[in-house]
Amino acid sequence: MLSRSTCIAVFLAFAVIVDHSAAFTSSFLPSIPRTTQRYSSSSSSTSLNMAIDKLDPSETALVLIEYQNEFTTEGGALYEAVKPCLDKYGTIANSKKAMDSARMAGCTIIHVPIAFEDGHKEISGDFGILQAIKEGKTFKANEWGSAFCDTMKPGPTDLICKGKSGLCGFHSTNLDFLLRQNGIKNVVLGGFLTNCCVESTMRTAYEHGYKVYTLKDCCAATSVEGQEAAFEHTFGMFSIPTTSDEIIGAVQGATISA
Repeated sequence: MLSRSTCIAVFLAFAVIVDHSAAFTSSFLPSIPRTTQRYSSSSSSTSLNMAIDKLDPSETALVLIEYQNEFTTEGGALYEAVKPCLDKYGTIANSKKAMDSARMAGCTIIHVPIAFEDGHKEISGDFGILQAIKEGKTFKANEWGSAFCDTMKPGPTDLICKGKSGLCGFHSTNLDFLLRQNGIKNVVLGGFLTNCCVESTMRTAYEHGYKVYTLKDCCAATSVEGQEAAFEHTFGMFSIPTTSDEIIGAVQGATISA
């Protein structure tokens, strides 16, 4: 049995491979229009091919993926790996701002945590990122690492998605049920990891027919390079890449004009 530190190193090594493969794969797709740009603190999606006008809060859900201590909080197993992205994009502060503003505007807020029982018996196989999670003993249910971070704890009216033990927020969960029960047409995504669970959820939401928006300043990957590769090469294929400020303006604008 590998040590926890060794297993976490394996997880990070695998994540780096994902980061690099995203950019490599994108080199085979030169004909797909670029709808994103490399992020900077002054970037606005008004410079993208598709701008956002207004979003009806009653038809809009903010889906927050894995804002759990393992990622978000010092001492978490993967905190140091995502910290460069957290610092560069202001991920947690922007996510908090988006969550509070969307909730106040009347949007549905859905939290999508991942957790495993003792021994990670849900996971089999001997390769991939889930195996690295199992070997590292991360995201154990009912422990500090899998708990929501203090900044992003669910509010009394929020919904918590159940059953996530894989990468996509839909597969094995009740997320689609929650969205449809609440009459949701617009899905706004933020969370961890940008090029793993966020992107997996984005792709499925797109194929399910939701209008998908992904918050570039509310995500984090295990490297800035991997994050920006996702922004540049894949986000625009399956969603409308945007920012917390633009989404806040869209839902608040719809509320004011109602």
